[in-house]
Amino acid sequence: MTAHLVVLSLDWGRAKDPSLSLGHASLLARLAVEPSVQVTSLSFAVNAPTFCKESVLAAILDATGGRAAFVAIGAFIWNEPVIRWLLPALRRAGFTGRIILGGPQVSFSPIGVDALYPDADVFIRGYAEDALADFVASDGALLPLGVTLRGADHSAHSARPDLADLPSPLLTGVLRPSAFLRWEAQRGCPYSCSFCQHRESGSRMRFGVLPQGRVLRELQVIASAGVKDLAVLDPVFNINPHAEAILRTLADLGYRGRVSLQCRFELLTASFLDACSGLDVHLEFGLQTIHEREMRAIGRPNNLVKVDAALGMLRASCIPFEVSLIYGLPEQTLDSFRASVDWCHQRGVSVVRAFPLMLLRGTALEQERERWKLVESNDAIPVVTQSSSFTHAEWLQMHNLADNLEVATRPRTEGHGRIKPSVASVPAEPDASNQLVRVRGT
Repeated sequence: MTAHLVVLSLDWGRAKDPSLSLGHASLLARLAVEPSVQVTSLSFAVNAPTFCKESVLAAILDATGGRAAFVAIGAFIWNEPVIRWLLPALRRAGFTGRIILGGPQVSFSPIGVDALYPDADVFIRGYAEDALADFVASDGALLPLGVTLRGADHSAHSARPDLADLPSPLLTGVLRPSAFLRWEAQRGCPYSCSFCQHRESGSRMRFGVLPQGRVLRELQVIASAGVKDLAVLDPVFNINPHAEAILRTLADLGYRGRVSLQCRFELLTASFLDACSGLDVHLEFGLQTIHEREMRAIGRPNNLVKVDAALGMLRASCIPFEVSLIYGLPEQTLDSFRASVDWCHQRGVSVVRAFPLMLLRGTALEQERERWKLVESNDAIPVVTQSSSFTHAEWLQMHNLADNLEVATRPRTEGHGRIKPSVASVPAEPDASNQLVRVRGT
């Protein structure tokens, strides 16, 4: 018997993005090897000017054709309002199949996420390729690790696909190389920053590298396909024991496109920079803050002595790099944020970017919002705009300073394309009242 599965991707699109996200393509590649599962793929960009939620509903109903089916959706902070509308709308329209939710909004939720989505039937935490395929292929009879049901969400354990056997969306042709390509060589992160979703609910996310045979074959495809801009999604690329080998392989293959890598200052070595030297590499370092009190508040220690040494190596290497900060942190003030910006400039960092703090679901910081009196905006993607250490008016000054940093460093080097609201999207006064697909962060 064949099960029909509709896989819906509600992305935040950018002009240069390929038609399929890497996470969505990874699911499709795994499902393609399940002969008992018939898959319909739907993909929409929720920030597109032409986006219409009614069209999403109509597309699902048309794909299911009135038959009982499974619908799987990746839930992210940016598509939360759409999902809140879509699920009850599906039920009102007569859809009687099983709705499966994954993505960061589910993966990083503590036990009881089913209460947030009463119209959903199934919830998958973690990387969902194997769990989704196994659940649907069994027609819902099998509950793999990471899968829970409405009314019985009693476990926050995460699904763990077998990375050694996971089909590559690039090698199977599900994801076709384009001028701009997002790619991964590893998953997970051993660090435990309290603002970041690169950790499972209540624990650090297990770190693992993809098989090197697969990585090599994908690099060959990338080099031969004329990819001009490769954004590596690994949260900390230079923690990978194969990082230098990957870079040297790209150089040996004659790759001439740009490579954007997220790295950590304290792990930077001369041999790593030497491996970068044969490529058009752009390095991105998340520093977040230079202040001890703020570091402790977000669980993100920086060894500034090592950071200084790394900056010296970077200046000597002439490899382009940028440093990112966060504004809106607990314990932060307008003056301390300015000091972090000045610290970078004083050390010759030519590209400094600053991003607003988001309280992503399930993170330690999201659960400590009352401790720091963190107040969010009421936008589709809320950001912290007030706390016990800064007023909303002071936050607006931080926001303007961050915008001026952007103006000073244009044209923007969108290696990964983080989401940043414009001043116009922030309310004049704060309102007092981020796994079917991958997440990323630095």
